[in-house]
Amino acid sequence: MKKIAIFPGSFDPFTKGHEDIVLRGLKIFDEVIIGIGYNSSKHTRYFEIDWMVKKIEETFADNNRIKTLVYNELTAEIAKKIGAGYLLRGLRNTTDFEYENSISQVNRYLNEKLETVFLITSPEYAAINSSIIREVHKYNGDVSDFLPYKI
Repeated sequence: MKKIAIFPGSFDPFTKGHEDIVLRGLKIFDEVIIGIGYNSSKHTRYFEIDWMVKKIEETFADNNRIKTLVYNELTAEIAKKIGAGYLLRGLRNTTDFEYENSISQVNRYLNEKLETVFLITSPEYAAINSSIIREVHKYNGDVSDFLPYKI
């Protein structure tokens, strides 16, 4: 049976750290679906979602094992619909672990067949944070070293 993982997030923006998790995830899974979800706690996006989908698809254009999906529902439910048995998540630090562990437990409750797999962020990407990148970009700072595509 095909091992399909969904890598959910708002990806506002999608960073080199995210790219690293996806590529490393391919060593474990047959297919990784980058699920761009609408986060109910974030009322507006900095980067338009359609533009972000385009940039992600361009980044992985040569790899048919990576797909993108935009969704507006519970991650556990979309995983059922697309046949994903795994959630792929990256952890930069213990704060991320505390937050992600709670989400993992709820997702498992909502979909008992869903396993969460955590990958520790590669050291060179551990300081990359979408919020910081948005702030630097907002004030015309150069963020090109943090993104796998051109803005």
